[in-house]
Amino acid sequence: MKVETRFFLFLAPFFLIMTIIYGLWSHGEMIGTLALLVLVLLVSMIGGYLGLLSRRIDARPEDDADAEIEQGAGDQGVYSPWSWWPLAIGLAAAILFAGLAIGWWLVYVGAVLGAIALVGWVFEFSRGQHAH
Repeated sequence: MKVETRFFLFLAPFFLIMTIIYGLWSHGEMIGTLALLVLVLLVSMIGGYLGLLSRRIDARPEDDADAEIEQGAGDQGVYSPWSWWPLAIGLAAAILFAGLAIGWWLVYVGAVLGAIALVGWVFEFSRGQHAH
């Protein structure tokens, strides 16, 4: 996790400098400056979270410069076999974002479909063939 932590924490000062430059260059335009400031805060938050997480977990092969490829072999996580729910969530997100351009009624349809797909994905292992 050290690589990811450094990546995000090194981006935060860069974005802060860019925010200051943008604020001065645009003669005080507030929306863009505020958006860049929020970007600095979000990147800092992700870097801080990854820093805290890296202290709680064991070192990974990615963190060792002398590691071999074989050290990273094995299970990488639990994934849903033959799951259609990510596709449903993607389609719901596409409908939701298309609604921003077409009309607000479509945003509501996309949000409802997205909520249904998210609940289906979360509870996918609670029922059916792959129930635990």
